[in-house]
Amino acid sequence: MDVTTSDSELEAKHRALWALGDYAAIAANIVRPLGPVLVEASGIGPGDRVLDVAAGTGNAAIPAAATGARVSASDLCPELVEEGRRLGADAGVAIDWAEGNAEALPYDDDSFDAVLSCIGVMFAPHHQRAADELVRVTRPGGRIGLISWTPQGFIGQLFATMKPYVPAPPPGVSPPPKWGDEDYVRGLLGDRVGELNCERRELDVALFPDGAAFRDHFKANYGPTISAYRAIAPDADRVAALDADIAALGDRYLSGSTMRWEYLLTLANVH
Repeated sequence: MDVTTSDSELEAKHRALWALGDYAAIAANIVRPLGPVLVEASGIGPGDRVLDVAAGTGNAAIPAAATGARVSASDLCPELVEEGRRLGADAGVAIDWAEGNAEALPYDDDSFDAVLSCIGVMFAPHHQRAADELVRVTRPGGRIGLISWTPQGFIGQLFATMKPYVPAPPPGVSPPPKWGDEDYVRGLLGDRVGELNCERRELDVALFPDGAAFRDHFKANYGPTISAYRAIAPDADRVAALDADIAALGDRYLSGSTMRWEYLLTLANVH
């Protein structure tokens, strides 16, 4: 694939985005349960050759390796790769880590029995390129397993809430939560996969007493939220408006002490 100057600049921006704040803390304290869910649903077991794409700190890679699978993991952000290496070593599992762009994976065709991505590949800016890469590195008869936030779920609505406050994305860049729409994912993978099953599920998050607490945590730790605030930092009124909008969103999704974050589990068999 030819990489243009604009592609390289966008890749650099995304790499820097995910280095902002402390995504490792969010991975550890909030979304960690999703990795084992994806590994179990994808039927990962001993001897499977598995790739975790946009792996973050290894929320799927580490439990996959714990099954006895032979696991590779890649992520665009070197800071997350380094943390993933550390966490894998702490867990006593062997994972082959690499820095890699989900739109141009550093692996040969047909290399893996299973290719996973747990709220990862959805953030690659060019969705079709990323989907093509998932298929390319999966062997015929292999499987793809994905977890993605849905557009109508909490994180999808967080992105919708931030959208009026951030610059428009470059042409060809699509919103991440579209990966959480079943028809959209079917379109991305097309007839290169056979059986494809999608199921909406929820992650229960009992960490925040109110929407303001959620806002403050993500404002400090989550790259896309940090970036949104930086875009409007000189304008105190817009900062206050975004503060209020995110807090209100959190309050709407809070039931008792729990927020429920909807995601789409996608499982597909590659021809």
